[in-house]
Amino acid sequence: MSENVFAYVQPDGSWWINNTGLLMGRTGAVAIDSCSTERRTRAFLGAVGAVTERPVRTLVNTHHHGDHTHGNHLFGGATIVGHEQTRAQVLAAGKPNFPGIWTPVEWGEIELAPPFLTYTEGVTLWVDDLRCEVRHVGTPAHTTNDSIVWIPERSLLFSGDLLFHGGTPFLLMGSIAGAVQVCEEVLAPLGATTIVPGHGEPAGPSVIDDVLGYLRFVTDVAERGRAAGLTPLETARETDLGEYEGWLDAERIVGNLHRAYAELDGAERGAQIDVVAALRDMVEYNGGRPLSCYA
Repeated sequence: MSENVFAYVQPDGSWWINNTGLLMGRTGAVAIDSCSTERRTRAFLGAVGAVTERPVRTLVNTHHHGDHTHGNHLFGGATIVGHEQTRAQVLAAGKPNFPGIWTPVEWGEIELAPPFLTYTEGVTLWVDDLRCEVRHVGTPAHTTNDSIVWIPERSLLFSGDLLFHGGTPFLLMGSIAGAVQVCEEVLAPLGATTIVPGHGEPAGPSVIDDVLGYLRFVTDVAERGRAAGLTPLETARETDLGEYEGWLDAERIVGNLHRAYAELDGAERGAQIDVVAALRDMVEYNGGRPLSCYA
């Protein structure tokens, strides 16, 4: 990826299969996110051990979702850093329990280990002389607590799940309008030449435009469906996904429409909505079958 900076990319990047990062210093390493299951996190730690004997001293969580935090407890002795709401939401979400939503997953032994060094706006992390800016993006987007890790000297961005590459973005717990704002006003102005998305292969800056295109598509579909008196599920069933049909996890259109409808109805960005009902609608969109998960 770059000198002493590594991306750990997990194919195929679909449900619960995320990317992580590693920054190596002279006396220790920094990890960016853990993984969804015990097995996958141990595999990540094995990959870390293959490139350095130095301990992981710091673990940064980009947001609270379990595919980025369930393995935190396996980084024994590391300082876990995240936004204050990342800590709160890890604790609120608890251990994985999603009967009937996804195909069965062997989670392994999961212990909640939320960030215990938290910030409200951001913090500067130094890896030897390499400046790494950990920034909250300022508004709900993918979730209410998204942060990026920006390495200006390398023009390198770890975006967390603000960006997906080849997979469908998921805004059910965040904000469609907020995600548009973050792409336009936070991510694009950085001028990153290399981006490690939360899911999918590393990419160039065009991935920001790809995600923006999808977000605008969802907004347009939601406006038409709501005006026609259709539910999010009905609107999704009548929608031709067009250029986005081949993206992984296309059923996320339903959850995204639930969020878009809420915002059109006047809900604040990131306001709580019925997540379980939206997930069940996604299963219905999938023909009543649980959503495919290979984690």
